[in-house]
Amino acid sequence: MGDVRMTRFSPPLHGMLPDLNTLLSRYAENMMWLARYMERIENLARVLEVTEAFVRGPDGRPVWDTIVQINSDEQRFRECYPNPREDDYLRFYITDCSNPGSIKSMAHFVRENARSARPLISTEMWMQLNVFTRWMLDLSDADIRRTGLSALCNRIKLDCQSHSGITSGTLYRDQAWLFYLLGRHLEQSDQITRLIDTRYHTLLPNAAEVGSEIDMAQWASVLRSAAAYHAFRRLKPVTTTPANVVGFLLKNEGFPRSLALNLRHADSVLGALSTHYNLRRQSSPVQERLSELRAMLEDQTAEEIIIRGLHECMHWIQEQIEACQNDLAAAYWPSADPVIERTASQSQ
Repeated sequence: MGDVRMTRFSPPLHGMLPDLNTLLSRYAENMMWLARYMERIENLARVLEVTEAFVRGPDGRPVWDTIVQINSDEQRFRECYPNPREDDYLRFYITDCSNPGSIKSMAHFVRENARSARPLISTEMWMQLNVFTRWMLDLSDADIRRTGLSALCNRIKLDCQSHSGITSGTLYRDQAWLFYLLGRHLEQSDQITRLIDTRYHTLLPNAAEVGSEIDMAQWASVLRSAAAYHAFRRLKPVTTTPANVVGFLLKNEGFPRSLALNLRHADSVLGALSTHYNLRRQSSPVQERLSELRAMLEDQTAEEIIIRGLHECMHWIQEQIEACQNDLAAAYWPSADPVIERTASQSQ
C-alpha cells in the first residue's frame, strides 16, 4: 500500500502539526470519499425538500425530473421505473439500494469508509456516523410516508450538519483532515454547477414571465436548493435575476458553497500538501486544473458566462472536477483496493 509522507514544517493556515505519522493511501481515499458522500447526502436531501415545496410545473405538481437531470441519472431511472409516479422518484433517491446515488446507498458507503478509517476519526465522529447510518439503512418506504418528506429531509440535513460540526471540532489536524477537506470542496464545487445547470434551463421563463411572482419564486427555489436564500438576501438591494443568482452561486466568495470559494479552498489544501508534506509532484496536475478554473471564473462576469453558454461552461467545469478526482486517485492511491464499487455516478 502506498503512503503519503510528511516532513517537518511550520504550521500553515490549516493549523497542521509537524512530525505526525505517515498516512496510508487507503486512509486518504477513505477520508476524501467520506466527505464527498456526506456532502452529497445533505445536498440531495435539500434538493428533494425544495423540489416538493417550491419547484412546480404548469400542472402545479413538483417537477421531480429535475433531480434526475441534476444527478445525470436519466438512463438508470428510466430502466428502473419506465412509467414513474411521484413515489418512484422518492423511492429511487431515498431507499432504493439498486441506485448507488440513493441516500440509503450513500449511507452504506459512508459507513464503510468511516469503518475503514476508524483509527483516524474521533470517537465522537464514529458514534454520530454510526447512529446516523444505522437509522438510514433501516429506513423503509413506509417510514417516508409516515414521517413525511419534509421532516425526513430536515432530519437528514441536521445529521449531516452535526457531522460537519463534530468533524471540525474533533478531527486531528493532520493529512487525514486535509484529504477530508479536499473531498468536501470538490463535492461542493461539483454539486453547485449541476444545480445551476439544470435549474437554470428548467426554470428559464418566457419573456412575459420575467419579473413576475412566479419567476421570483422559481429563482428563490434555486437559492434554497443551494442553502443560499438568506445569504443572497443579505446583499440588499440586489434583485433576483438569473444573472444575479448565477453570479452569486458561482463567484461570491462570501457564500460557503460558491464555486469560487470552494475552488480556492481546494487549491489551498493542495498547497498545504505540496509545501509542507513534500508532495508537489503529486498535487501539481490538480493545482494546474484548479488554477485554470479559477482564472476562467475571474475573467468572466455571470452575464458573459450565460451569453456564451451556461450549459457548456458548467459541463466543462464538471469534467475538470472529475479529472481532478481522477488525478488525485492516480497520484495518491493508484494501487489501493476500493472500499466500494466505483460507478460512473459515484466518481463524478
